[in-house]
Amino acid sequence: MLLARPFVFIRHGETQLNREHRIGGRSDVPLTALGEAQARQAAVWLDRPWSRVVTSTLQRAWRTAELAVPGQEAMRLNGLDERDWGRLDQLPLMQQPPYEATPPGGESWANFQARVLTALNGVLASAEMPLVVAHSGVFRVIRAQLAGTPNGPRLLNATPVLIMPGLLGWQVARYTG
Repeated sequence: MLLARPFVFIRHGETQLNREHRIGGRSDVPLTALGEAQARQAAVWLDRPWSRVVTSTLQRAWRTAELAVPGQEAMRLNGLDERDWGRLDQLPLMQQPPYEATPPGGESWANFQARVLTALNGVLASAEMPLVVAHSGVFRVIRAQLAGTPNGPRLLNATPVLIMPGLLGWQVARYTG
């Protein structure tokens, strides 16, 4: 279960795999020029001191953090890495199975959720309003906690969202600073 603490989440900027609509699990691919521009644009919304900035260990996430919150130290957490899609990594997205299915040679949904939630809850327990820079799959774990399902539209690249608990449940809204 996700701790009821507010945070801002941003998916990394565009990569070549995103552009080609391919599964980008553990492949450590860089941002495209557009991805770097997206991250710099996000800096307009994210220009504030953060209690903590955390990213996955994959370069597309930490590079987004470097460009989106320049001058703020980011802690890299492997618990926030994208799901290991095994032999499906880099194949077309249309070949991706349902999230709850275990991909051949890859990480089960249950293990992925447990890993991500352990990392997120550790951050949420120790920081008042952290910024989390990670991946579409990590956001699907968050969505599953808030809405009961990982299914839904893919989060846009480098577009921050505020995730906040409330009396009527969780609220997710675009973050504009």
